[in-house]
Amino acid sequence: MAETGDGGVRLRPVDPSGAPAGPVESAGGLAEAVRSRPEAERWVWRSTADAYPRLLAAGVRVERCHDVEAAEALLIGHAEGQSGQPRSLAAAWARLHGLPVPADPPVRAAGGQPSLFEPGPAPLPPGTDPLDALVTVHADQLARTESAGHPGRMRLLLALESAGTLVAAELNRTGVPWRADVHRALLDELLGERYPGGLEPRRLAELADEVSRAFGGVRVRPDLPADIIRAFARQGISLSSTRAWELRGIDHPAVEPLLRYKKLYRLHTAHGRSWLQTWVRDGRFRPEYVPGGSVSGRWTTNGGGALQIPRVIRRAVIADPGWRLVVADADQMEPRILAAVSRDPGLMEAAAGERDLYAALSDRAFAGDRERAKLALLGAIYGQTSGDGLKNLADLRRRFPAAVAYVDDAARAGEEGRLVRTWLGRTCPPASAQAPDEAGLPQEDDARPAYGSTPAGRARGRFTRNFVVQGSAADWALAMLAALRQELAGLRAELVFFQHDEVIVHCPEEEAATVTAAIRTASDRAGRICFGGTPVRIPFTTAVVRCYADAKDQPA
Repeated sequence: MAETGDGGVRLRPVDPSGAPAGPVESAGGLAEAVRSRPEAERWVWRSTADAYPRLLAAGVRVERCHDVEAAEALLIGHAEGQSGQPRSLAAAWARLHGLPVPADPPVRAAGGQPSLFEPGPAPLPPGTDPLDALVTVHADQLARTESAGHPGRMRLLLALESAGTLVAAELNRTGVPWRADVHRALLDELLGERYPGGLEPRRLAELADEVSRAFGGVRVRPDLPADIIRAFARQGISLSSTRAWELRGIDHPAVEPLLRYKKLYRLHTAHGRSWLQTWVRDGRFRPEYVPGGSVSGRWTTNGGGALQIPRVIRRAVIADPGWRLVVADADQMEPRILAAVSRDPGLMEAAAGERDLYAALSDRAFAGDRERAKLALLGAIYGQTSGDGLKNLADLRRRFPAAVAYVDDAARAGEEGRLVRTWLGRTCPPASAQAPDEAGLPQEDDARPAYGSTPAGRARGRFTRNFVVQGSAADWALAMLAALRQELAGLRAELVFFQHDEVIVHCPEEEAATVTAAIRTASDRAGRICFGGTPVRIPFTTAVVRCYADAKDQPA
């Protein structure tokens, strides 16, 4: 499907290899094209983010698609040293024909509204037929998929990534139920009334005065780290930063009000009245999800902070009258993913049921010490290999050798500068292209070699050790979302939120039990789709609540 630029659409059927399988057809627009062809198994288009929101606005839902730009990003990453190159249809066409590759257009500013002057997609060379380019690039992508080391897994990954783009567009349109009046009342309660002229709220001003008094009356700006460091230095106290953990180690009367100020200031700047005005419309918080926005494949957002909603602000997330929120957290997702991808018999057995995984491990290898079992397994995934972590890892390796070997091999490959892939084939970029993940994994120093026993090599090894688990978990989450989307079809329930290992479904109260069962079914389906017939299960802790803040935390 390619748009003509005058509101029309041109289409052409293709066979399983991507080759043309019929003549070019025309339609009056996107919505007409999809509505008039209900038999279409999968729509191939340049970008879901561009096409699907307009279809949703017209009341048209698409079951399956192939997002050429999303697929191109994965396939570029799979090729040696190609991560981070432009992913547009025009870029893919240029690479195929040995032409200069155009840069991707800039991302629209977070929270901004579309305008007539925003750049469109990267242009194809003059005289190039957009539909021919789309058909050709799609066929080439299918051929490149078949040349991957595990073509079946790579086909699945491309399908799941495209399914994720559909889910993201639907989430962006639906939004999270959000009571702006409750949010404003929370801000008034926590921050106090606003002063005229855009000054900080009363409570912040009071705490700033309290901090200054603790420093002998010298005016100190708590929102400026350099000011704080200088103020403590005048008191004979040396600080390297104003991070909370460092401040808590100091015995000084300014610490307590300063910590309270930092907490409230973060709320004021990240989820204050400006945030509310920008991101909440018509009773819904509407973030802009970016599928695969991080190196690991985890989603990010283009502003809005949807993945970091403070606990206190969750009190504003309230279901509509007669409806409920089904809040579901995947239990111990990454350790269970490690069991599935490593095929370690003992760890798969421990992860086979809904029992607490760390308790099951402690019974097998740590004399009933759950905390030690947890530290050992997380240490293996995140690279904690010193002190007690080293002994715990040795105990884990003796009992679960395949699981530890799996992450050790990934770490060694990273240290040596080799490419590392998730179970389905998502590729960790070379060190020169690697960006920090939202989980806080280290960014490489491009000026230093990323292999061997250098500090950069060791840092990359820690990154890739976790990448094979975290990235495989992100791939599984895509499968779970796609399956849940199918399970919810026909219900009034709406998927409204996704965050790595958590989903929220907004549904009529009478559908809550059905939705809870659908989440369980989707998790089991995702495991079979991604990992085959392993006994590993990824259970969800679910809560049916009226307010998001009432959902209990999952077990640690």
